[in-house]
Amino acid sequence: MGRLIDAGDCVLVLVDVQEGFLKRVEPEAKAGLIERIAFLTLSARFCGIPVVATVESPEDWGGLHPGLVEAVGDAPVIDKTVFGLAGDPLAGPAVREAGRGTAVLAGLETDVCVAQSALGLLDEGLSVVVVEDAVASPGSAHAAGIERMRKSGVVGVLTKQLHYEWMRTVSRSREFDAAHPGLVQPPGVEL
Repeated sequence: MGRLIDAGDCVLVLVDVQEGFLKRVEPEAKAGLIERIAFLTLSARFCGIPVVATVESPEDWGGLHPGLVEAVGDAPVIDKTVFGLAGDPLAGPAVREAGRGTAVLAGLETDVCVAQSALGLLDEGLSVVVVEDAVASPGSAHAAGIERMRKSGVVGVLTKQLHYEWMRTVSRSREFDAAHPGLVQPPGVEL
């Protein structure tokens, strides 16, 4: 991965964005979270970036959050049984089969499934980016997860940063806006 994140080398991985996990997160931490993840997903799809979504124990935590269904579209939503998706028999191959060298992670929870996924993907030789304002955990667990990932070599960015790195040019950004008329940029993404 170069210093700028190349859309052509990325796969976006949405880790366990489910209502049951989201309910555990404090209101201020979840404010705008689903909107940022949906925006990020639309950005990825616009740039031709493969999207893989996972759900853990949907019978307990619910399916993919309803606020993401439209943005995810026909991308695979995989039931995973391993906290770190790199070791999951379905999710791991789905990420690897995307054929990209950089896994971009968003979702829940920062300190467990997101962090374990990031570390496992690093161990497999992928570059890993975590979108820090598009992941969450209850309480201090969020900061602990971010710190562990950063110390292990995961690159941290915000939704706004990543969107504009993927767009690269003013004209491409305008094309995205034209392709999504009426799209309200989520908190933290406004220019």
